[in-house]
Parts: sequence; structure tokens; C-alpha cells
Amino acid sequence: MITAMPRIAIAVNDYAGAIETFRDVLGMPVLDFSEHTVPALGAHVGMCMPEGGSNIELMSPSNPDLPLSQSLQKFLDSRGEGFYALMLEAEDPDAEAEQLLGRGMGVLPLMAGAGGRDIHPRTTHGVLIRVYPNDSVGQHEGVESSEPSLSGIATAVIATTDAAQAVAAYGTGLGLEVEPVTIDDERGVSSVLCRPPKGGVIELVSAVNTDRPYAGRIAKHVASRGEGIYSLELRAGDPKAAALVLAERGLEMSGEGGLETSVFGARLVIA
Repeated sequence: MITAMPRIAIAVNDYAGAIETFRDVLGMPVLDFSEHTVPALGAHVGMCMPEGGSNIELMSPSNPDLPLSQSLQKFLDSRGEGFYALMLEAEDPDAEAEQLLGRGMGVLPLMAGAGGRDIHPRTTHGVLIRVYPNDSVGQHEGVESSEPSLSGIATAVIATTDAAQAVAAYGTGLGLEVEPVTIDDERGVSSVLCRPPKGGVIELVSAVNTDRPYAGRIAKHVASRGEGIYSLELRAGDPKAAALVLAERGLEMSGEGGLETSVFGARLVIA
């Protein structure tokens, strides 16, 4: 069974710039694992590890001869910087992969050098999912956060053409706890919450009333980029104060109440 959603990865071209932005502007504790991951996987990897929710992983290609680097470069060339993969955990990813295959999920052959198993986006409504062993990233001491003290990922929003239909993949297919489908009249969307045992929540949304600004943005995203991860919701004790700090540091804030920004192709919302 799936035991956690430990992190979501963002693919970037400018790895050093991404580390600096998430550490110095967003104030997140960031660990750079590149010393180990570049020789082993051919990619720079950094982990943003604020308290609460799921981590944000920063990834950038480094060695074009290795599969992970090739996969990242292909993604960047075709889609640009942005959300690359959603990571889940299971006790035994290979055994879990067999169960997922039996439920109709598009599990891919093991990638050389990979520590987990990939599920093709065609069966997860546009999201590349990787299943790793439990506790794939350990806890690290001495890595401190700073203002505005944002949390990890509280909610990952996945834009779909039909949220009710996507329940089959995330509920039946992945075996996650799924709440009933609801209609959010204020946002104009159909919404389903999926709850991994640990980490943040996954929200599946689809536009119902595009006269509502949020639903209009969801519909536009699906029309232009297809289904997939739309945004990450982070928490702050005082969201408006946090947004002001980020604006003072040069981030362009938008959305209702100025609580939304985009960094390296990834939409972040402060709640």
C-alpha cells in the first residue's frame, strides 16, 4: 500500500538560482544533495524541507549520458521549467508496482539507477508518479527556515478534465483514501480530496463554472498544457504578512489577496 507523499519535484534549468530562491527568498531550509546525486544519477537534486506537509524537490539535468538527466532534459525541452513528478512511498516499490499493474496503472520498467518505480502520466491524469521505498528522504538536523516561515506542501492541486473520473486512478488505482466529490460554487470547480497516509493532500479539480475566475484558470491550464499538477498550497501563520515579505524580496504576487506567485514555472499559493 501507498504509505506517504514525501515530496513533489520541480524541474529547473538554473539549479543554483532555484536553490537561492527557495532558500533566501522563500525562506525554506534547503539541502543540496548534488555531491551524491550528480555522479550516481546525473542530476542535481536539492530538497526543501520546511515543517509540515510534503517537501519540494529541485532537480536539474547534469550528465546527458544517464537516464534521469535525459528524462529531465526531455521534460525541460518540451514543457519548460515546472512540476516534474509527484513522489509516493511504499514498503516495497517493486511489489507495489505489481499491484498497481493489476489495477490498470501504467507502471514503467525500472529505470537504470533509479530507486523507485514510475507510473506513466497517461494513467494518472498528466502526472508522472514515482513510488519510492518508505523514508526515502531522512530527517536532517541543523537546517533552519527563516521568514516568512512557510510550511511544506499542504495541498497539491491537480487540474483534470473531470475530477470525478480521476477518482478511479487515485482511489482505486493508487489505493489512496478519497473523499466524496463536491461542487465548490465559490471557485466554480468539482473537487475531490485524496489523502495519502503521510504528507500533504492531493486535490483533484475540474472546471464547472468558468465564469468563476479560478475555474477559468483551471480550464485554461487544461486547454493549454493538458491535465497535471496546477499548484502547490503552502501554509503560513499570517498569509498576507508572508506575501508582503515575499513581495519585498522581489517576487511578483498575484491572485486573490495577492497570495499567489510563480517560481521556475511552479505556481505556489499561500494559505
